[in-house]
Amino acid sequence: MSETGPDATWVFGYGSLIYKVDFPYLRREVASIEGWERRFWQGSHDHRGTPEQPGRVVTLTASPGALCRGVAYRVEESVFVHLDHREKNGYVRAPVQITLAGSDEVVAGVVYYAAPDNPAFLGAAPMSDMARHIAGSTGPSGSNRDYLCQLVSALEGLEAYDEHVFELNAMVAALGGPDDPSAGA
Repeated sequence: MSETGPDATWVFGYGSLIYKVDFPYLRREVASIEGWERRFWQGSHDHRGTPEQPGRVVTLTASPGALCRGVAYRVEESVFVHLDHREKNGYVRAPVQITLAGSDEVVAGVVYYAAPDNPAFLGAAPMSDMARHIAGSTGPSGSNRDYLCQLVSALEGLEAYDEHVFELNAMVAALGGPDDPSAGA
């Protein structure tokens, strides 16, 4: 299988796809997409919350002039069976132009995002409300707080500052709690 073959596709990751790479890939590149920004506006009933108390995870919202940094993976078409299942809770695949950081090459690919019309969409809320929501949610994949912390760490590793994500992280950390290492100190 050639990484340039017709059955290989670029996938852009901006959330857990950056740090939880549980799928095979042919190539991985730090990358970005234009016109989109990360927001903790999607509900997670199946990973970081429950149907009764969904967690909050990131999706993308259109934002002219914005730049969203993440990671692009070149994958074989067969990988989409796994990714479609993993991203099933309201996410759809959409075409996107991806800029690869190493070469500034622009490639066609796809991104998973959750549109406002999906049943799990929670939408915007005051940052303090979202922070409390994240601090108090847990699901089969772990705490919502852990998802946020792992995303922050992954973005720091990419040297990708995201004001929305980093502000929420500071607010959740200030709330303390069971996953906070300083909570018992």
